[in-house]
Amino acid sequence: MTLTVLMNAGPWLSVPPPGYGGIENVIATLVPELRRLGVRVVLASVESSTLPVDERIAVFPDGQFHALQRPYNQVCGVSQAHLSEVVRALHARDDIDLVHDHVEAVGLATLAAMGPDAPPVLHTLHWDLAKHPELYGNLDGGDRVRVNGVSASQLARAPEALRAHSVGHVHLSTPLAVDADRHAPVAKGDHVVILGRINPGKGQDLGARLAQETGFRLVLAGPVGPYHRPEDLAAAGDEARQNPDVRFFYDQVAPYVDGDRVRWVGTVAGRERDDLVASARASLFPLRWEEPGGTAVVESLSLGTPVVATARGCLPELIGHGRTGLLTEDERELGDLVLAAAGLEPAECRREAARRFTPARMAQQYVELYDRVRAGVTKPLQPA
Repeated sequence: MTLTVLMNAGPWLSVPPPGYGGIENVIATLVPELRRLGVRVVLASVESSTLPVDERIAVFPDGQFHALQRPYNQVCGVSQAHLSEVVRALHARDDIDLVHDHVEAVGLATLAAMGPDAPPVLHTLHWDLAKHPELYGNLDGGDRVRVNGVSASQLARAPEALRAHSVGHVHLSTPLAVDADRHAPVAKGDHVVILGRINPGKGQDLGARLAQETGFRLVLAGPVGPYHRPEDLAAAGDEARQNPDVRFFYDQVAPYVDGDRVRWVGTVAGRERDDLVASARASLFPLRWEEPGGTAVVESLSLGTPVVATARGCLPELIGHGRTGLLTEDERELGDLVLAAAGLEPAECRREAARRFTPARMAQQYVELYDRVRAGVTKPLQPA
């Protein structure tokens, strides 16, 4: 019998997203592999999503990410409008075998509240689990709602009630990992890259300061709030400072951005992103938070670029210290480790990515979790 899964991506970005979009990129990577395994996918997203699926559910014509950091009373109805349509669809049809939910907080709360008549739910936790202690600390999904993490370290920090609903973790993947070990080497430039949304947890201010102090060239690639290009942020004027990520950029990062030693190039995607990362001496992750998943980490390895990072969150699970990257618990050492990363072998990074982080591997692990959730199995599955 064909398995039909409602994949709830949420209303914030299209799938795949136009550049940056961590969760949406994960879904865009997972769904094609699920369909190759015979799973029917009903995608709940926005109308501008272009990912090939079997059916679609949408309320909004395009992604609502621009509203995400507005005051709560201006934006609180966005997720609820989207979830209302998902619930309406689940009540109206009987062919959904499982809901795979990716919508932070409100997705889990809404689907748990539907009661025993709704389909089984697997809710993937993509974020810092300390953010919603009242929700996660008191979760009661009965026998129907289960969760999975994107790393073991993420679940280890979860409240007890949330861990009790867990069926394990599945590391993130990237299409770049497919046959990564067979790709020709790329000539390395003189730059280091930090890839990701610019905010305090990612530590771009630390990376920029270290570049100026240690003497390596650094490229910051990622959006600042809703602004994907430097010219867009410049045109937004003072009003943009209402966004906390914009304030962080101007106050903590921009003083080090000189257009030479440190550059901010905005969001990069596709071939431009791949060329930037593959030609980098290292990818730097000066983290100030417990990174739960690390999509940019597995992308870097797939492109043959070693990772230098603070040993926080999932990084020790993804990186072989001294082999595919260099980790430290002391952020003051990061500058020296960036220079030392030249001694690591890019081919080893590609081999590790091809072995561990392909979309096919991720999809097979999720199908196994779907079967366990539908069967009511609660003991966590330990990935090989």
